[in-house]
Amino acid sequence: MGVTITLYGIRNCGTVKKARAWLDEHGHAYVFHDFKTQGVTEALLKTWATKIGWEKLLNRSGMTFRNLSDDLKSDLNEDKALSLMAAHSSAIRRPVLSGDFGLDVGFSPERYAALLNA
Repeated sequence: MGVTITLYGIRNCGTVKKARAWLDEHGHAYVFHDFKTQGVTEALLKTWATKIGWEKLLNRSGMTFRNLSDDLKSDLNEDKALSLMAAHSSAIRRPVLSGDFGLDVGFSPERYAALLNA
């Protein structure tokens, strides 16, 4: 049986599109979870943060984060960042790849190949 893979992201995100195309081209079956239509829970974000750190999950360079009020962005800690990402899923760095291999954030063909033994 193959590796169970879930790809989390936003359908129209360019990086998510690249990751999906790579998975398709390399014959990896996966489930796609769209943050915009399916949401994301703070509990799931907490699980991810425990594994890789909330700082790696938070997309500070995206427009969503940059357009937030200074009050929301100031004095960030894990709890505040997780609440912010749960409320503004576009502030999550994408895509998030989850499976038996662990968790990966962002897309790199080389990392995906190493993780999935492609």
